[in-house]
Amino acid sequence: MKRLLLAIAVIFAVACSKTTSNQTNEVAIIPQPLSLSQHNNTFTITPNSVLVCNTNELTPIVGYVQEYLAVKGAVESAPSENFISLALDKSLAEEEYHLAVSNKSVQIVAGGYGGAFNGVQTLFQLLPSEVYTKQMRLPAVVQGCDVKDKPKFAYRGFMLDVARTFMEKENVLRYIDYIAYHKINKFHWHLTDNQGWRIEIKSHPRLAKEGGFRGGDSSIRASYGKWNEKYGGFYTQEEIKEVVAYAAVRNIEVIPEIDLPGHSEALARIYPEVLCRYTNDELDVNGNYDNRNVVCATKESNYKLLEEILAEVCALFPSKHFHIGGDEVNMSQWKKCPDCSAWLKKHGYTDGYKLEDMFISRIQAILAKYGKEPSVWNEAAFGGGLSKEALVHGWKSPKVCKQVMAAGYRTIFMPQQFFYFDMRQSKHEPGAVWGGCFDIRKTYSFDFVKEGFTPEEIATVEGFEAPYWSEAFLSQGGDKSIDFIEYQTFPRICALAELGWGKNGGGEWAEFQHRLASRHYDRMSDMGLNFRVTPPEVHYEEGQLSIEKIDSSEVYYREDGCKKVHRYKGVISTTQPGKYLFWSEYRGHKSPEVAHPSQYHTIKPKMTLTSSLPENPKRGFATVAERDARTLRTCHKGDWILFEFEEPVECRKAEFFTGGYAVASRTIQVGYLEISEDGKNFERVADLEYGVATLVNPKPFKAARIVSETTAVGSSINIGYPKIYPKW
Repeated sequence: MKRLLLAIAVIFAVACSKTTSNQTNEVAIIPQPLSLSQHNNTFTITPNSVLVCNTNELTPIVGYVQEYLAVKGAVESAPSENFISLALDKSLAEEEYHLAVSNKSVQIVAGGYGGAFNGVQTLFQLLPSEVYTKQMRLPAVVQGCDVKDKPKFAYRGFMLDVARTFMEKENVLRYIDYIAYHKINKFHWHLTDNQGWRIEIKSHPRLAKEGGFRGGDSSIRASYGKWNEKYGGFYTQEEIKEVVAYAAVRNIEVIPEIDLPGHSEALARIYPEVLCRYTNDELDVNGNYDNRNVVCATKESNYKLLEEILAEVCALFPSKHFHIGGDEVNMSQWKKCPDCSAWLKKHGYTDGYKLEDMFISRIQAILAKYGKEPSVWNEAAFGGGLSKEALVHGWKSPKVCKQVMAAGYRTIFMPQQFFYFDMRQSKHEPGAVWGGCFDIRKTYSFDFVKEGFTPEEIATVEGFEAPYWSEAFLSQGGDKSIDFIEYQTFPRICALAELGWGKNGGGEWAEFQHRLASRHYDRMSDMGLNFRVTPPEVHYEEGQLSIEKIDSSEVYYREDGCKKVHRYKGVISTTQPGKYLFWSEYRGHKSPEVAHPSQYHTIKPKMTLTSSLPENPKRGFATVAERDARTLRTCHKGDWILFEFEEPVECRKAEFFTGGYAVASRTIQVGYLEISEDGKNFERVADLEYGVATLVNPKPFKAARIVSETTAVGSSINIGYPKIYPKW
């Protein structure tokens, strides 16, 4: 018994020792520093510690630090001990820093403001995670270490789309904090698009006051949700200045985007005279909404208007970079225009890209008058007229990025397959799908060499950027809450930060994930982020269902159709493994639910699809089992879609949907679902939500019918084959 007790005591002591080590001694920084050596000394920050700064250049950082650490105000000369110092050494690069933690002090020496800020972020990661709450009690212990560090890439960016779904200024400021904690130094602000104009222009106030809203009695049609109300918003110029100043303190350069000449529906709805001169045959919303979105390239009045707009925007943003779009231009609108067609004929061209090149050159000249250099999406880089000073955002693929590099442009690397963080992270999570489906591991796995880039090509890469496009944001609770965007972007932004820093830790996934889960989960939690926890892995063999934990999170499960939650304690014996849904949870933050593949199995009983809406012959109703069908027009009140089955359907769940399954567009926007046991008499059973109606454990049905209760916006309706999940 004594030996048993002794053994238990030893095991307990070792366990406690390991826990203490993980919490206090292990240095796990994201992004991984270039050089870090740890030693046994520690420094204790107390309320009597003083902040030392002998240069006015770093004064804003002093105030920033004091928001998080209740230490005494900055003094010009350091005492003998118990101080934190910020100093400059111009022999270092701008964002380079050295950090030394001894038993007497913390000293940060940097080449410039950015380097000093980077050093502060590393210091924060050496502290308990509570520092991010701005309520950390002192004293606090800092692990002794020496860090010599600098980023590989000067441009480490994140793009936020507020045009498709508006985000309040306070939430934008929160997001700037989040990316600053990860040493992201560029904030690309997508301020205009088809769905909204989000920036006040005093010389043309209608742009924001009317173009900042859609739906209801707005000039701009509703899209992606809130079909029956007017919603949106815009930023005043004073709010813009506040965001820019807030970001500057945090070493973040704010780069505005006014998307031209395409993606300009909001501009065109307020000022339709910017459009090409021809009789429009592209009317929408039952023939009464002009959905054209391309600015005419040959109207001189357009360049006068755009200069008035761009001059105001340039004055608000100190950045030398100004993003002007250039992507996805519907050139058929130019080809229908007699003026644009005449210009092409006069210059001996047939290619609409030559018009875009001319347009971009004109806008580039306007920006140059105000000291700005253009940034564009990769489509605008191949006409030959774009200045080599421009930054080109390569979004389509690594192959397209190679072409941009070959054309001689500095490239912002952001292929959609790795960096579009609006994409869903697994097959059964919400998010967009057109650019792929990937989680943090794929983002982290990006490697220039594996993608076939030469050292010479890599040298032309200015940096990395990840965007968040907000089409799906509204249908996931956006507009008032940013929980979904946080879930979509974190911790993927942690991988982006590592890539932008140059993967100095060696780029090994297991090592990175250890840093992420062992320490950074706590940090993100105390930052207030709604981050995505890595889900467990599900295994099933010979009637035994088991879970493999990926990190230190707790694993929970529930049975399909039940709300009762169980903590996973061990192997489950079952012949129906798909009935169990598992997830990981860490301090209230959750992974997606995962299950055995049988959970997601669906059936396609023989069915006939008919509708009061005329079918599009190119995507007819008869082939709906192979791909979504499409109608020739949008719906009126009372229009219906009927699903008739050869045999009664028995299932545990059925989802009937219109529109894109990932994004709420081309939907019946307000309506309901009714089912029939005999194919004749129908009973209303569910309302549509973003075009989808879901039945759980329904009674057997022979037919189902979706009925519209409103006239929808849009040009057509997509109809999907219902997802029918069989009974266990």
